[in-house]
Amino acid sequence: METHRCNLTRLQRSDYQDVKSLYVNEQVRTYLGGAIPEEHILNKFLDTLQRSETDSNYWTIRLKHNNVFIGLVSLEQHVDGQDTEISYELLPHSWGHGYAKEAVDQVITYAFNELNLSRVIAETQTANHSSCKLLERVGMKLDRKVIRYGAEQAIYGIGRV
Repeated sequence: METHRCNLTRLQRSDYQDVKSLYVNEQVRTYLGGAIPEEHILNKFLDTLQRSETDSNYWTIRLKHNNVFIGLVSLEQHVDGQDTEISYELLPHSWGHGYAKEAVDQVITYAFNELNLSRVIAETQTANHSSCKLLERVGMKLDRKVIRYGAEQAIYGIGRV
């Protein structure tokens, strides 16, 4: 898949070092439980790769003009077991340029048009104001708030139009 400025490519084993850069980045992981300890990174990546090959969808986000890795976007079953959730992590140098919006828009379109889903949700900490604003910019509406992982979470949703 592609957006105006990015290529979204299925996660592959060769993406390990790039994805590791997300897992160890304190800024990226601020609202995701903190940086992942070095000794757990390979197992987390292999688990993510396995899920991507079976029942989830993970794509790397790379800039078209230079193929530089800037993040990861995914669709998988939400913790509630009922909904499909879109998630994303981007490296700080790519924040504020609209890349996340492009990627999230494209994956939502994919979810509706290719997977025939009728609804997609996203969950983020209410304290993550940038993420909340992004979800609203792509047309998602706040459904509810819950306490999970020791923090208040906002659950946003969007239905097929």
